Amino acid sequence: MYVVGIDLGGTFFKVGLVDTESGEILRKVEWETRVSEGKERVVERMAQAVLEVSSGYDYVGVGIGSPGSIDHDNGIVRFSPNFPDWINFNLGGTLSKLLNKPVFVENDANAFVLGEKWFGAGKGHEHIVALTLGTGVGGGVISHGKLITGKDGIGTELGHVIVEPNGPQCGCGNYGCLEAIASATAIRRMALEGQKKFPESEIFSAEEVNAKAVFDAARNGDLLGQMIAERVVNALAIGVTNFIHIFNPSIVVIGGGVSRAGDILFAPLREKVRHLVMPSFKDTYTIVQSPLVENAGILGAASIVLQNL
Repeated sequence: MYVVGIDLGGTFFKVGLVDTESGEILRKVEWETRVSEGKERVVERMAQAVLEVSSGYDYVGVGIGSPGSIDHDNGIVRFSPNFPDWINFNLGGTLSKLLNKPVFVENDANAFVLGEKWFGAGKGHEHIVALTLGTGVGGGVISHGKLITGKDGIGTELGHVIVEPNGPQCGCGNYGCLEAIASATAIRRMALEGQKKFPESEIFSAEEVNAKAVFDAARNGDLLGQMIAERVVNALAIGVTNFIHIFNPSIVVIGGGVSRAGDILFAPLREKVRHLVMPSFKDTYTIVQSPLVENAGILGAASIVLQNL
């Protein structure tokens, strides 16, 4: 069986044809989103990209992982900061008319956890918490095999649990959210804030000041790098411990660009969470890095179709 997944971003969208048996992406393309051209034109171009990757294949449906508040029952984008004029926009219905195929829309963080369930580290698990650490921090939860979305479909905003009261201000307006400390954006901000005090830090000799530069420096014993890495791990450990206590997952999957730090992130994280969880929760879960990497968006979007069908 073949499905098409669309990973929709404010700058680019990626479209892939997925063989659901093997989990292989047979063809994929990346197009500029061009939000300024208007929503109808964006959807027309998405349709063209779908036709390009699916040529010669009979696919059963299209899944779209979109940022923002999504009414997944009706395929409507209620609000998305990346698409200012997409207020209550029927994205699913508009694309479905152009393709004459069923189209399902889900929040991109929920798509991420679905991708892990169908194609990634969560395969075979009925209870999954997934976090994606990128520009922001997104999350999704599957319990008893079903996606938890809450009354209005906008629940499980895992990036906005407060892990550092009176901490840095988050884009959501609150202070000390997980996103304000453990996202790639926050890690870069903390590095630049430390530059005055630690001008000789290895971080600033890297090509670009980003999360990778920070964790590479920490790995080499750089003091500023180590301080930032420790703060990120502490914030993540508090958040993950809360999620374990609330959702009782068998697996916690962490993906996104920051997760590529590898052992310098995961080893202390596992250790701290083990100390923080209640005794009854010890050994009930594992914390793993997502194996999907750059294909997470397309496979997550494709999984929306499988979940709905």
